[in-house]
This record gives sequence, C-alpha cells and structure tokens, in this order.
Amino acid sequence: MKALYNNYFRKNSKNDPVLKALESVPIFDGLSHKELSEVARLTHERTYKKDEHIFKQHAPAEGMYVILDGAVEIKDPESGTIFASLETGDFFGELALLDEEPRSASAHAIQPSRLIGFFRTDLLTLMKIYPELGNKIMLNLARVLGERLRKTNEELARSN
Repeated sequence: MKALYNNYFRKNSKNDPVLKALESVPIFDGLSHKELSEVARLTHERTYKKDEHIFKQHAPAEGMYVILDGAVEIKDPESGTIFASLETGDFFGELALLDEEPRSASAHAIQPSRLIGFFRTDLLTLMKIYPELGNKIMLNLARVLGERLRKTNEELARSN
C-alpha cells in the first residue's frame, strides 16, 4: 500500500516542482535557494481524489498546504458558503502554523489534486535548527496574515 504522505529527500534541482511552488508562496519570500531546499525537505506530498477532504471544519489544525496541481475549495459545510476557490500555485491553512485552534472551514479537492503540506512541527524543527530561517518565515507569515486581515477589514467596511 502506498503511503498517504511522502517525505522525499529532495535534490537541489531547479526543476523540482516543490521548490518552484515554494518560491511562489509569499511566506517563503526572500529565502535563498539553500533555505528553500531545507523547507522542501520537510514538506509532505499527497494526492487527493475529486471531492476528497483535505481537512474538515473543527478538525485540529496542523499546517498549511500549497497546491502543486489541481483545485481546492474552502467552505463552511453548514451554510454552504464558499470562502475561496483555489488552484495550482495557491496556498491555504497558514494560520495553523501559529496555533493549534480547530479549522474554521473545510477544504476539499474539487478535481484530482496534488498538494504539499508544511506542518507546524516542521516549522518548529526549522526554528530550532535554523533560527534565522525560522525567523524569516515567521516574519513573512505575519506579513501575509496582516495583509489578509486588512483586506477582510476593507471588505467588511464596504459592505456596511
């Protein structure tokens, strides 16, 4: 039986799709190729079938995901409200890198998808072994979350 998650010892190849995906995620902005390679070594790759859950609302939060290929929908299963429709290159769930609060929505693949996961335990490991790298990621994460909060505030202000 094939493992659900694969953690490969990745080569430093510039053709590595995981490295290319990580380069496009703002949380990893400003990282050198070597630093991105360290992050990539800790990622976990998984494929999802159409309509398969990546995580369910209220499940414990473990980490973030980057879509290598495919499409994912983030929605409230109770109301049916769709918060986001995401595709190749997009990322989600990054708040889970900071805390272990339960997921506020569900994520499911709306077509066959291949994702990489970067989990809180991976970030904590990086911070312990490479504090400077961990700090860069944390500052970028704070910036991304701040931008999302500002945009949400602007949308709320417009709707009132």
